Amino acid sequence: MNRIALTSVLALATAMPALAETTFNRIAAFATPDNMAEGEDRSRETSAEIISVSEDGNTLVYSDSPLGVLGFVDITDPAAPRPLGNVAMDGEPTTAVIIGERAFVGVDTSASFAEPSGALRMLDMRTEEVLESCDLGGQPDSVAKAKDGSFLAVAIENQRDEDAGDGGLPQMPAGFVVKLPVVDGAVDCGAMQRIDVTGLAEIAPEDPEPEFVDVNAAGEIVVTLQENNHIVIIGADGRVVSHFSAGTVDLEGIDTEDDGALSFTGSAEALPREPDGVKWLDADHVVTANEGDWKGGSRGWTIFDRTGAVVYDSGAEFEHAVAAVGHYPDSRSDAKGSEPESIEVGTFGGTPYVFVVAERASVIGVYDVTDPAAPVLTQMLPSGISPEGLVAIPQRNLLASANEADLGEDGGARAHVMLFEGGDGPAAYPMLTSEGSDPLIGWGALSGLVADGEGMFHAVSDSVYGRQPAIFAIDARETPARITRKVVVTRDGAAAENLDLEGIALDGEGGYWLASEGNTENGIPHEILHVDAEGAILAEVPAPDALLEGETRYGFEGIARDGDVLWMAVQREWNDAKGFVKLVAYDSAAGEWLGAVSYPLETAEAGWMGLSEIAIHDGSAYVLERDNQIGAAAKVKKIFRVALADMVPAPFGSDLPVMQKEEVRDLIPDLHRTHGYVVDKVEGFAITEDGEGWIVTDNDGVDDSSGETLFFGIGRVD
Repeated sequence: MNRIALTSVLALATAMPALAETTFNRIAAFATPDNMAEGEDRSRETSAEIISVSEDGNTLVYSDSPLGVLGFVDITDPAAPRPLGNVAMDGEPTTAVIIGERAFVGVDTSASFAEPSGALRMLDMRTEEVLESCDLGGQPDSVAKAKDGSFLAVAIENQRDEDAGDGGLPQMPAGFVVKLPVVDGAVDCGAMQRIDVTGLAEIAPEDPEPEFVDVNAAGEIVVTLQENNHIVIIGADGRVVSHFSAGTVDLEGIDTEDDGALSFTGSAEALPREPDGVKWLDADHVVTANEGDWKGGSRGWTIFDRTGAVVYDSGAEFEHAVAAVGHYPDSRSDAKGSEPESIEVGTFGGTPYVFVVAERASVIGVYDVTDPAAPVLTQMLPSGISPEGLVAIPQRNLLASANEADLGEDGGARAHVMLFEGGDGPAAYPMLTSEGSDPLIGWGALSGLVADGEGMFHAVSDSVYGRQPAIFAIDARETPARITRKVVVTRDGAAAENLDLEGIALDGEGGYWLASEGNTENGIPHEILHVDAEGAILAEVPAPDALLEGETRYGFEGIARDGDVLWMAVQREWNDAKGFVKLVAYDSAAGEWLGAVSYPLETAEAGWMGLSEIAIHDGSAYVLERDNQIGAAAKVKKIFRVALADMVPAPFGSDLPVMQKEEVRDLIPDLHRTHGYVVDKVEGFAITEDGEGWIVTDNDGVDDSSGETLFFGIGRVD
């Protein structure tokens, strides 16, 4: 297995300036609702799917099928993208490309799967007027333009109905490819060429489903037939010149079970690649993102020569790289894993790169393909939720990604366009990785943090990985910080179930105290646990009945030790006056609950306010307080300090003393450091012996999340 150590690559690049790679860092995030006009309902679902750029590199255009519009973004200043508004397309836009001042848009107008239809519309970008509309005779997916702007290629997918029968092929009518001349900047509908691709694939040859097209400098078109697991090359004259099966892959060391655990010990045989995105790498090679759709999905990407010979296949390597940066989606383990969906190529600083976009992992792999037979992984970039498209803009040293998921209805992040810039500085992301661990350490959903000696930390993961609750050792002396060990919490020798770990403290004897938030309805008790250095549970201490009156699932969120006394932060109100929560004390030597004090919360502008962590240092308790808002709606992500001498616990059920708090730090500016949107779950906070504070965020195990984990120091807190 060819495992590439990302830090080794970066170290080599640093040591040898002549071979230095371009480093890509995100510089801006644009939320698609910002393209709506004043007075529009911005709570409506919107999206950014396939993205393209104008010839001068200053304007991005993306398809937004929920709204049925094209969105335009001014990136003249890429660090400060400006909305240019939406243009309605009278149908569902799939892809748009720009030639001169005109956008050429594939629009799906299908009445049903059985009656597909669509058009190629030519839009004047200055007047927003549709100047021409060509009936394509079917449902368009991808649109590509010739390098010289002389023609357009359109994949007419006529996609299958996944709910019809077994969801497989054949499902007529068959798809095909369209070629449309562009003369003096205008599309010539009358000269449209329909290119038949039936009878080529071994799988359902009568029903090809073209997915993605690209055009090389010679005017040749490459098209993927995704469900047919086939690739077709069409010559400049519009005739099929070659075609070949995308083949299958055997994988070792992958996670194959959706089971709340990250275990890269499984295997799969003869997986059809079923490629989605495809690009010409050069005149003799094409590169594919092997998402899978019907029966396949090999979790990686491939370089083929034009005869169909495999020059390179990533195997499980890309999946491992995704897992190492905490972006692996366990919920997709029994399906297609991280699902590489689209692919982009571009030459930056004289080096050719392939960019692999993983839809489910919300991450972009950056590969140096100077040698197409031996690509080198140089970076993993964060990309918002469910990236669908990517465009390279080498003339401006930029990348732009379109991230389609809009979770606004559920209080989550909105869809975004992300901008990245190439440079020679250090990579801002990832901040935390397990790259180089053997065996591979899968991780995510970090929800509690504690410092342990110079540059060392321990973190725990929450209920997302309830089948494999774990303690992670983190070495922050490296950049990025490195997860060096994973210890599974065990009960009677087996992985302990029914835990929701949200806090960790050192016990002073080599073991740990852990806080489990609990969820009574789901059979998870509110409790604290004492475990040894190997994760074996030594004692479980349930929360007392007197505390549990008025309990919700929002229980212990953090634990800290002051001598023999343990302090736990209760996240939200439990039989408290609104706006007040408890800090709860337990005497670990006497084995007695001591009671609690009352902590006053900030006022939430929206949603709720609660506590996420507690740490003790130099006579003070430091509390991490946050709202549950994300992006522009996030207002409170702060650290406050309470004098430990004032924290004299009163019995449960009595009038609790109310603490006076002092604001120490507003974390929202820190959460902008990677130039994405502000995440909601700032979950872990630790203080080193010399008083330096450290933060870690919870990525929710990637589901309905960008998968990003931020881990950083904030300097001295005292």
